[in-house]
Amino acid sequence: MINAIHRMSRKRKQLIILCLDAFLILFSILIAYSLRLDELYLPQGKEMGLWLVAPVIAIPIFIRFGLFRAVIEYVEFKALWAITQAVSIYIIIFGSVILISGIAVPRSVILIHWLVTIILVSGSRIVGRSIFSRNRQPLFRKNTSAINNVLIYGAGASGIQLARLLSVSPQIHPVGFIDDNSALHKNQISGITVYSPKDLEELIKKLQIDEVLLAMPSVSRQHIRKIITNLEPFPVRLRTIPSFTELVEGKIKIADIRDINIDDLLGREPVKPNNDLLSANITNKVVMVTGAGGSIGSELCRQIVKLNPKSLILFEQSEYNLYALEKELLDDTSSEPNCTPVLGSVVDQARVEKVCKFFKIETIYHAAAYKHVPLVERNPAMGALNNVIGTYNAAKAAIAAQVETFVLISTDKAVRPTNVMGATKRFAELVLQGLHLEAQHNKSATRFTMVRFGNVLGSSGSVIPLFQKQIKEGGPVTVTHENIIRYFMTIPEAAQLVIQAGALGKGGDVFVLDMGEPVRIIDLAKHIIKLSGLDIRDDDNPEGDIEILVTGLRPGEKLYEELLIGDNVSKTLHPRIMRAEEEVISWEQLQAFIDELNFVIRLNDASKVRDVLLRVVKGYKPQCDIVDVLTDKPALAS
Repeated sequence: MINAIHRMSRKRKQLIILCLDAFLILFSILIAYSLRLDELYLPQGKEMGLWLVAPVIAIPIFIRFGLFRAVIEYVEFKALWAITQAVSIYIIIFGSVILISGIAVPRSVILIHWLVTIILVSGSRIVGRSIFSRNRQPLFRKNTSAINNVLIYGAGASGIQLARLLSVSPQIHPVGFIDDNSALHKNQISGITVYSPKDLEELIKKLQIDEVLLAMPSVSRQHIRKIITNLEPFPVRLRTIPSFTELVEGKIKIADIRDINIDDLLGREPVKPNNDLLSANITNKVVMVTGAGGSIGSELCRQIVKLNPKSLILFEQSEYNLYALEKELLDDTSSEPNCTPVLGSVVDQARVEKVCKFFKIETIYHAAAYKHVPLVERNPAMGALNNVIGTYNAAKAAIAAQVETFVLISTDKAVRPTNVMGATKRFAELVLQGLHLEAQHNKSATRFTMVRFGNVLGSSGSVIPLFQKQIKEGGPVTVTHENIIRYFMTIPEAAQLVIQAGALGKGGDVFVLDMGEPVRIIDLAKHIIKLSGLDIRDDDNPEGDIEILVTGLRPGEKLYEELLIGDNVSKTLHPRIMRAEEEVISWEQLQAFIDELNFVIRLNDASKVRDVLLRVVKGYKPQCDIVDVLTDKPALAS
């Protein structure tokens, strides 16, 4: 019966409710008379006509107050208040009709009729909500395989609203609240009991919990990390909700309940940016980002657009990445940004110089680089060409075009490198430091700054997307070494700090970003598996879901990264940006090395490329033999 009503059209449901209300009004008059006279009373004569006119008066008023538009499953206090108002107006008009008609009706009957009508009409909505809402819960379903029993962590305003939204969900069934506030424990909110975090293990088993939803959009990441740690031993999926301000504003839907971000897991609190530093090199200036379509380059562009540059030049060699970035920037801003996409490679100095002069570039963020360690190791000549010669060409073009500020995006792998990628990035730093010394001598206007940091979460080369893809495919999750550790930072925070560090530079500066605590990659893999609601398959748990497979270090990969070459480091205006004082090479020496490197690159001689890097970059200790793809002859098909 209930399912049949569910399948009815909206208009037919409204007609049923209308007829029910008409009946309840007549029944209410019967009860009012019977209670007043203390016996069952049936209308006679003129009173019968008076009774029949009551629904005719009431129904149009109910329609005007929207009593038939409300969806029964969602009826709340506001709807009950509307019923009270509608019934009250109906009683006033009905009482006036009785007075005009001259029919003798006790005044107490009208008062009792008013009260009983409110009770009956409101009660019909409440009973209807209870029946139809219950019908959507697992207890009343034949097939419960698709139902997720969830605990809502947080019994505040966000948690309560989430519970109401989920109460009619066909897939998610909220069965309890978890809250740290002991005053709420054992109380019920919206019919759902609030429990202590200490009850988690018992609740997960007793209520067969599939998911825990964090409903604390404004809580600190450190608090979230603590909650995640407490939940990690249990085989439940952990997800969180967006801000309910965004929900109310209609920016997102309840379907946007998302998995826990890895930055939530790291517990790293963002630092409020210095607006003066953010705007110094960007606001009302012509800015260019090289490698604009990459992970860091694209995020820099997103941040720069918000800072109102005079114009932004997107310099990128990948046609697709450039197209996608331009489209995103145009789609995501309320006012059309002044962005110009330019195809080109930093290896082509003439192209870079022409662009700088034509657009009168004032600030360059140089993010163009080959950064994937194993790929660059197997293609060392191209890595050196793009990372060293490309940086040199872009910097020379900047000097020729009298660009004010040139900021190099560097990496922690440049510190005591064990791979070609790190060695070429350190070489690039030395090139800019040498150019700074030469610029001082020649009184050049261009100021060179370098910003060094570690891995960013979610970048094209990050392990996080790889782990998530492997988990989705059923595993195994691959880790190169049990003891490998890395620093991590979110892409938006990295880009924001790069912009601020660039404004702090006086020339030749190497800035190092505070990356927080390093993370063991194998622990990160375990966290992601656990947060997906899955078990790790190992010798102790052969029936687990996902195996972690240790594959061995890749060419050029080392166990840990560093951010500083020496100990000479000083603080800056920003708590997460430090200035490093490091050894430089004279420009005359560097110029000779650059010319030699350029020559051996064109020979595609990997051993000679490595030899130049070894002589230029102090601390470079290759982790493996040369593995250039052009070194060994390929196997020929028989």
